[in-house]
Amino acid sequence: MRITNLLHFSEYHRFYVGRDFALSAMDYKMLSSVYQPMIGAYAIAIFHTLFQQLPADKVGYSAVEQQRKLFLALELETGERGRNLFIEQTSRLEAVGLLKTTRRFAEASEDYVYEYTLYAPLSPVEFFKNQHLTLLLRDKVGKYAVFALRDELVQNASENLEDANSENLSVPFYELFRLNTQVIDYELERAFFESAVTKPAGETKPDVTNKGFQYADIIMHFPRESLNREYVERLKYEPEQMATINFVAKKYNLYLTDVCRLLDEDGVFNEEGRIALELLQHKANQVFRQDKKRSDERTRLLAKLAEQGVVSDESVTPGAVKDKVVEMEFYLEVPDLFQGECNQHQYNYILRNEPYTYLLEKIFSKGSVPDGLLDTLAKVDLNYGLKEEVINVLIHFIYTNKRSWSKTSIEFSVTDMLGKQVGSFEQAVAYIREQMSYQEKKASRGAQPSAAGYSNKPGNRGGARGRQKPVIPAVQDAPAAKQRTAAEREALRKKAQQLDGKI
Repeated sequence: MRITNLLHFSEYHRFYVGRDFALSAMDYKMLSSVYQPMIGAYAIAIFHTLFQQLPADKVGYSAVEQQRKLFLALELETGERGRNLFIEQTSRLEAVGLLKTTRRFAEASEDYVYEYTLYAPLSPVEFFKNQHLTLLLRDKVGKYAVFALRDELVQNASENLEDANSENLSVPFYELFRLNTQVIDYELERAFFESAVTKPAGETKPDVTNKGFQYADIIMHFPRESLNREYVERLKYEPEQMATINFVAKKYNLYLTDVCRLLDEDGVFNEEGRIALELLQHKANQVFRQDKKRSDERTRLLAKLAEQGVVSDESVTPGAVKDKVVEMEFYLEVPDLFQGECNQHQYNYILRNEPYTYLLEKIFSKGSVPDGLLDTLAKVDLNYGLKEEVINVLIHFIYTNKRSWSKTSIEFSVTDMLGKQVGSFEQAVAYIREQMSYQEKKASRGAQPSAAGYSNKPGNRGGARGRQKPVIPAVQDAPAAKQRTAAEREALRKKAQQLDGKI
């Protein structure tokens, strides 16, 4: 039991015990002859005390009580010394597989509640097949004592019958019995499922081959006292909602614990018990961004430590959803980045069915996806309501045409698509084909020479695209004055005097 603060574990905290077995005569002998020499008599006494919290002829969970009851039954001091001794002995039980301790936080009482799950001792055959338990017993009692215990507990078959030819004469179940499979009793199945005591442990991600998490994975890790418990229990009979949850989990790379925590949030289920997809995606996106931020910080820290020689470079590592088919006429070409990894059919299947985060991880495979791009596409997805398949086609268009990944460029294309009511994969493909055709026509028109011999390229604006300036004649210089004779100059002088009235 890993307890770092004794204030979180005391005789005043509450506990309950869970088990799904009863002890037989063989189990008692295994506890006294095999387990007790390994972990001590006091640890076995704690096991028996916990076992007796339920009647011997029942399985399930005991009532919730204070741990003072255990301390008094075991004659432990009510203080730090008694707590340390209890923690030490229960740790021995946990190490050999007889006990599992879980701490839960009860919001009603705002305090911790401890769950002690007991497990039955191994049978003699299973125990002596377990190497580390056998070696521990050998270290405690010696090699020959182990041989003696094995011969006492396990009786081998006679040698003359061991090698004889055998034939299985057992009758299979369905050869003798016939079940009525036409009637499905949901209430009976739910009651049997909820009565299970053992719970699998571990944190897992969605299994792609099984289309994500199963209902059993979610319900076994979902808190019993949650207000959304009744809605989550209905998921067993609603595969459409389970498909929606698994799509969100795959889209935002969520763990099972993340999914259970999100389903426990207020408002995730509406009054009818249906999932509020927009709110679930919004909260899942927040979890995804937080995990990505922590992962990036860890990568930078490990890279910095690797440069300093502290760690090695090897530790630095960077509605119902159904599969939709793509018609051949709407196939898009496979970019150079995906050549060799998938064919045209597989690539278009990815565009049609996978979330845009999956496609971005493939494009930005040499590092993490930039935060600014994720913010922009999250806004397009959650606020503008553009479908995943349309966003994937837009990403394909940006990548194949070497367009800018800036926020302004993406929002310009998104605004144009929303204005043209682009809402499906086929409409998105038609839209980008129209854009590419327009760009090709524009490029070809700009390359043609004009009638005046000018080009429409920038830097030469004298082509036929605009009206030319009118030609204005330039003023020429006057010719040099003609040389006149003395008689002509005199005649002109007299003429001027006459005009002035001097003559």
